[in-house]
Amino acid sequence: MHTRTLGQGLDVSAVGLGAMGMSQSYGPNPGSRTDMIGVLRAAVERGVTFVDTAEVYGPYVNEELVGEALRPVREQVVIATKFGWDIRDGAMAGLDSSPEQIRRVADGSLQRLGIETIDLFYQHRVDPDVPIEEVAGAVGELVAAGKVRHLGLSEAGAATIRRAHAAFPVTAVQSEYSIWTRDPEPEVLPTCAELGIGFVPFSPLGKGFLTGTVGSDTTFSEGDIRTRIPRFSEDNRTANQVLVDHVRALADERGATPGQIALAWLLGRHPWIVPIPGTRRLERVEENIGATRVALSADDVAGLDAVVDRAGVAGNRYNDAGMSMVGR
Repeated sequence: MHTRTLGQGLDVSAVGLGAMGMSQSYGPNPGSRTDMIGVLRAAVERGVTFVDTAEVYGPYVNEELVGEALRPVREQVVIATKFGWDIRDGAMAGLDSSPEQIRRVADGSLQRLGIETIDLFYQHRVDPDVPIEEVAGAVGELVAAGKVRHLGLSEAGAATIRRAHAAFPVTAVQSEYSIWTRDPEPEVLPTCAELGIGFVPFSPLGKGFLTGTVGSDTTFSEGDIRTRIPRFSEDNRTANQVLVDHVRALADERGATPGQIALAWLLGRHPWIVPIPGTRRLERVEENIGATRVALSADDVAGLDAVVDRAGVAGNRYNDAGMSMVGR
């Protein structure tokens, strides 16, 4: 697998791995903890050097899983984790990006991951009660102390990115981005390009929808976050099927899978974009890595964009509470 460079010269594999789903969000995990450790280590063996987690995934247990899995290959990987939540009694009680909380989270994450330095430390959501300059400054102090290497932001708006970067260099911005989620295109991506900041799309496969494995008749298990996402209502899945049909047809023409087409579309946008698809299965890791060998023509990309422009995308990507926290 070839590498790509995010901001501040941080080199990572062209496709990373989001570990969240190994611990939460998509219903009961059919695999054991041992299975997930095996998937993570096998991903590194196949060239994945960028793994994403967060203290709130679980909470805490995902960092512990990632730490145990990657300890034998620590020097080969870039580990990203996140701060920004007030976690009480095992649940999110609101946002908290106060400098004191950032320092507490860093120490806890280092312990759970079993590492000496966090490679990339994202603010998970922008906290309107804490100036972003204070957030960037607090992470900058952690960098100076050797506890963190790089600052990242997640789901931040362009103005916030600029203010943070002026206070301390931002290495990466992580937001949802895919063929059917274009929110970063008008302002955030141009800002990243201008400032030399890398961009890390999460849910690059549309939480499974763009792989063609989710249809209008799909029944989600208890605990699956898609039961709470408007875009995954039965009516909206039916309305959005036209996009998946086009992706599948293009995949058939290219001898690829729909998921590989979705990832190849992202990889072709800019050389500093690094998607982090999540999975619990090694065969999916291998499939996702294969997207780096799928070349889309300008006509292919234009056709995909035209479907979105013509048909639109039905349903928001979060509920109202979730939408209120993005783009600040």
